[in-house]
Amino acid sequence: MIPPSTVARPSTTLDLSPITATITLSALAHNLSELRRLVHPTCDILAVVKADAYGHGAPTITQALIDLGIQRFGVATVQEGSALRAHGVTQPILVMGGLIPSHIPELIHQRLTPVLSHEDMIYALAESLPRHAPPYPVHTKVDTGMRRLGFNPESVVSWLDSKPFESKLAIEGVMTHLADADDSNQEFTEQQLACFQTVLTHVKRAGHSIALIHAANSAGIMYHPSSHFTMVRPGLMLYGYTTRKPRNSDIALQPVMNVSTHVVHVRSAKPEEFIGYSRGFKTTRTSKIAVLPVGYAHGYSRSLSNRGMVLIQGQRVPIIGKICMDMMLVDVTDLAHVGIGEEVVLVGKQEHEEISVEEIADSLGTLPYEVLCNIGTRAHHVYRPH
Repeated sequence: MIPPSTVARPSTTLDLSPITATITLSALAHNLSELRRLVHPTCDILAVVKADAYGHGAPTITQALIDLGIQRFGVATVQEGSALRAHGVTQPILVMGGLIPSHIPELIHQRLTPVLSHEDMIYALAESLPRHAPPYPVHTKVDTGMRRLGFNPESVVSWLDSKPFESKLAIEGVMTHLADADDSNQEFTEQQLACFQTVLTHVKRAGHSIALIHAANSAGIMYHPSSHFTMVRPGLMLYGYTTRKPRNSDIALQPVMNVSTHVVHVRSAKPEEFIGYSRGFKTTRTSKIAVLPVGYAHGYSRSLSNRGMVLIQGQRVPIIGKICMDMMLVDVTDLAHVGIGEEVVLVGKQEHEEISVEEIADSLGTLPYEVLCNIGTRAHHVYRPH
């Protein structure tokens, strides 16, 4: 059950946004319960809420997860961490993205936990701390194959033995990032995990005790139990999606977001008429066309021109012509009556039909992550308990 404190109160003013993301918090709770079935009860959970919680609204999603028992959160930047602090989040926040020295004052001020991936940042952080301050908690990242951020595996122990860790810094966690965990061929992930395990063995032999050891993103949680260690980092699966079908067919995730708009105009067109920019569509019959106030400025990809679908009256209708910056056209000829103000679903369910994020991502040749972030971060958010 979602506590009432996480549900936004109805606005006393009219919502004028052309696009609305309805966030169902009971679906978030369900996905978290499914996740908990996959990990050991003692395994800690760090919820990834970067990119505005993948477009779902980081402040409210974070508070909902706190009410559900989550006590650690991951963001990409110091800016994202500071924004959560401004909304009253006091729980540990891990900054997982790249850092530069100018980020350090705000990071320290907000008590954010950095992931250190470069020697310069170790010394820069240590030198920025007050002389008699208690050791500052940090995580260290090991590059086991992602080839993005992280220390080389053979150098980790030497850095943990370096002077900054003698008094200024406290190693709270060691992590790596799985580059290909959703691939059905598990060989590369197994190589990464073997490399990471070797590093952990050397760290332990060197006398370092690490509380938080983590590698598993959503794909790692679902497909690689050996990657769970003492903490996991779910992101996409919290919001109801995967990049391939879970190995455990009993795991059933629920999409948290439904994206909708409304009809602003309905017009007719004769056969053989051109529609929209670049004469991007030509009618073949007497047609009825609905205009929607959504375009690529709202994160709805122009690449869906003449190929995407939306839902009106529980039925699929095609997008016709080129998607504009702030409008698109759909063919509603086969619907009995479509009126101005009528609801249109861009992502999610309407009656018995559904347009999933995966469907849109497949059509665009991308991933659910991109679709959610592009649309969700631009939409007005409405939060419902169920």
